[in-house]
Amino acid sequence: MPRFFHRLILLPVVLLLSACAVTSKDGWKAAVEVQTAQLGYRNWIVVAEASFPAHNKPGTRQVNAYESIPVVLDEVLRILEKTEHVRPRIYTPREMRSVENDFAPGIDEHRRVLDGALHGHVVTELDQDSLLTLVQDAQKSFDVLVIRTTTALPYSSVFLELQPGYWDGESEQRLRSEMQRKRMEKLASPTP
Repeated sequence: MPRFFHRLILLPVVLLLSACAVTSKDGWKAAVEVQTAQLGYRNWIVVAEASFPAHNKPGTRQVNAYESIPVVLDEVLRILEKTEHVRPRIYTPREMRSVENDFAPGIDEHRRVLDGALHGHVVTELDQDSLLTLVQDAQKSFDVLVIRTTTALPYSSVFLELQPGYWDGESEQRLRSEMQRKRMEKLASPTP
């Protein structure tokens, strides 16, 4: 086979691999905006600390952002707040609250800055192992976007589970209650 054909075959592979992990120091915001626009209900976004493991499962996308977690989280939430189709449920590792600055210099400042980057969203704390299990379970059927940051602090990753932006748990409960009420009425009424 001539060399031309080898190059022709390799070109799509190289392009695909380069799209999997964005490495441009200036392009991460645009990459996050494009990737986020493709996500919906039940997808996850992980704003990850520097040592977060790379995943090779189909449906997992990675963007390398050359900024700290608070800076990246602020940008991700800004992007999500412009959409109507999803809203984030935000989780942080419970362990982060207990990490002491003496053992992880900078963690106190990180927690302070992170609070501002949350845009007032309510945060749920879960053990990191539980969060990783939730993400791994989601990867079986849904896309996960991992945005790796420069933050080198333990238990500092932030996990966002995307929820419908136009339908919440209360609306779902009302719908289910109404459907159940109508079903019960139908069962109770005599059929002609």
